[in-house]
Amino acid sequence: MKKYFIITYGCQMNEADSERIAASLEKKGYKLASEIESADLIVVNMCSIRQTAVDRIWGKTKELAKLKIKKPKIKTVLTGCIVKSDKNKFTKCFDEIWQNKDYLETFPKCREKTVGFVPISNGCNNFCTYCVVPYARGSLTCRNSKKIINETKLLIKNGAKEIWLLGQNVNDYICPKNPKIKFPELLKIVGDLPGDFQIRLMSPNPKNFTDKLIEIMASSKKIARFLNLPVQSGDNEILKRMNRPYTIEQYKNLVRKIKEKIPDINLTTDVIVGFPGETKKQFQNTIKLFKEIKFNLVYVSKYSKRSGTAAFLKKDNVSLEEKKRRWQILNKLVNEKEKQ
Repeated sequence: MKKYFIITYGCQMNEADSERIAASLEKKGYKLASEIESADLIVVNMCSIRQTAVDRIWGKTKELAKLKIKKPKIKTVLTGCIVKSDKNKFTKCFDEIWQNKDYLETFPKCREKTVGFVPISNGCNNFCTYCVVPYARGSLTCRNSKKIINETKLLIKNGAKEIWLLGQNVNDYICPKNPKIKFPELLKIVGDLPGDFQIRLMSPNPKNFTDKLIEIMASSKKIARFLNLPVQSGDNEILKRMNRPYTIEQYKNLVRKIKEKIPDINLTTDVIVGFPGETKKQFQNTIKLFKEIKFNLVYVSKYSKRSGTAAFLKKDNVSLEEKKRRWQILNKLVNEKEKQ
C-alpha cells in the first residue's frame, strides 16, 4: 500500500483543502504516512499570500530534493494558492501541480473529530490591491447550498462540534442553483440543523455585512459569539488605495450595529501597517480607531510587496524598521492588554 504525506501552509481554506486531498488519496488506496521519509507521495499545499510564505516553500523544495536522492521514486505534488509567476518557478521542483478546485466537492477526511471545515466558496472578485487571492484561487465560485448542507449534516453526524463556514469573503456567497439563497439564508439553514454544535465564520467583508445577516447571527444560539471583521487600515485614503469599498465611518457604524444586537460578541480584526504611502498621520488614524473600538484581538501584518498585485507597482516607501515600530505599537495597544 502506497503512503502519502501532506504539508499544509496558510489559512483554514488550505487546511480544508488538505482534508479533501487526504480523502481523495485514501479513496485511491493510499495510506497516511507517519513521517515524510516513509511517504511515496508528498503533497505541498502552499500559500502565496505573502512573499515570506513563498520563500518557505523554496526552503522546503531543497529538503524534498535531498529526500529524492535517497528515494528517487518519491512523487512530489504542489497545490494550494499558486499565482502564475510562482507556478512557472516551481514547475521544475515538483512532479505535478494540482488545481485547488479539483477536490472542492470531495467529502473531507476530518483532521480532528470535533471540528469540521466547510468551504462554501472558492476564489474572490474583490481585488484588494495588496492581495493575490483572485490570481491564486481565481474568481469567486460558490458551491450549491444543498451540497454544503449535506456535508454539514455528515460532519455533525460524525461528531463535529464546530462547523467552520469558509470562504475568502463568506458574505459574498450566492447559491448558483438558487440565487435567493445568499449568505444570510445559508447561515440560517445551517443554524437550524439539529445537533449540538456551533458555527464559526471565516471571514466576512465589511462591505456587504447586511442588517439581515446581523439579525440572523443575533437570533441563533448556534452561531459562536466570535467575529473576525477585517478593517486593514484606520485611514480612509489608505482604504481607498487598498480598494477596500467602505469608509472608516461606515465600518464604525457597522460595528455599532453588531454590538447593539450581539452585546457579548468577541470582535477581532486584521490590519496591515506600512502600506505604500502610509504616513505617520494616517497610521495615527488607525491607532485612534483601535482605541475607540476596543477589539478583543488584532492580527497585525507588516506590508510586503507581492508580485501580480496592483500595489506591487507602488513604491514601498515605508522602511522595514518603521513597519516593525508600527506593528509593535498596535500589538501592544490591543493584544498585550488582553494577556493581562
